Amino acid sequence: MIKPHGGRLVNRISHEERLREEAREMPRRDLTLDEARDLANIGHGVFSPLEGYMCREDFEVVLEEGRLANDLPWTIPIVIDADRDEIARVLEGDTLALFYEGRPLGILDVEEIFSYEKKRYAEKVFKTTSEEHPGVARIYAKKDHLLGGRITLLEDPPTNFPRYKLWPKETRVLFRERGWRTVVGFQTRNAPHIGHEYVQKTALTFVDGLFINPLIGKKKRGDFKDEVIIKTYEVLFEHYYPKDSATMAVLETEMRYAGPREAIFHAIIRKNFGCTHFIVGRDHAGVGNFYGPFEAQEIFDYYPDLGIVPMFFKSFFHCAKCGGVVNDKICPHGPEHHINFSGTKIREMLLRGERPPETMMRPEVAEAILSFDHPFVE
Repeated sequence: MIKPHGGRLVNRISHEERLREEAREMPRRDLTLDEARDLANIGHGVFSPLEGYMCREDFEVVLEEGRLANDLPWTIPIVIDADRDEIARVLEGDTLALFYEGRPLGILDVEEIFSYEKKRYAEKVFKTTSEEHPGVARIYAKKDHLLGGRITLLEDPPTNFPRYKLWPKETRVLFRERGWRTVVGFQTRNAPHIGHEYVQKTALTFVDGLFINPLIGKKKRGDFKDEVIIKTYEVLFEHYYPKDSATMAVLETEMRYAGPREAIFHAIIRKNFGCTHFIVGRDHAGVGNFYGPFEAQEIFDYYPDLGIVPMFFKSFFHCAKCGGVVNDKICPHGPEHHINFSGTKIREMLLRGERPPETMMRPEVAEAILSFDHPFVE
């Protein structure tokens, strides 16, 4: 089986009751749900090889070069912020308790406390400083200092989807038990249309297993809600997917909308889950017009040492003359015969209570979406 990123699956978990009690006496930092989820992602090795939040050197090299200080590919800073009042009693070398909803979820051994430039952070990661970009706006809302150091995870945050919550240690066992030597991962924040199904099944043709890994977490207005994404994939699996060669588990983290850099980040995460291949579509992790349609594919040229095989899909559509879903490499017909899979058009139809045509979306998927009064993030 493919090795985790960096060669070892990180495990920063402790169930010692003593540490829980000690945490209640420490200075504390309260976490949001997305922060709590990423604390667990570090602890369970989803973000291997990271063992905690980035210190200054890794943070700076990631911004400038898209790599860790040891030259391992890594493109998204994993950091935790704080203001001076919040950490007034905390010095480098101290220990900070990390709480969520009144419970100590983890401990941070504070190695460094450092300041940073928010505009530079935004420009390097998102290629823009515009607050219209949701990722940039989140950076500007951060506090003025970052805390770096190793963490110890004491307890997992709650999940709304326990049936689909699997950590890398568990997915690797699952893939091995199914005899999957090659596995393709698919990142999604959308309910599936016919184009998504075409991409997934085309990729599955070349590997042993398909791993659908929906992102559950903070998203921008207009994206599908988490429960809608899960419900639609459940009906798709029930009616259209082979049970022995496809499976699904959730990735709980926020959507960053970092385009090319996030494509690499997503690939690394799926490598840690045990995937050997990763699907990269048009405008992967993009938002608005901030990135070119194929930038998220082109960036892989700079990471020949990534250790997971990207599978690129540039364009696909329904061709009335061909009688099915095709791509521009195999269809000789003009655009007058093509129906493109426009996410905007599908959303507009669903908002009007209309079912998209079967050339665009499976009827069972459309019905599942329409069963929700408010299927989109508001």
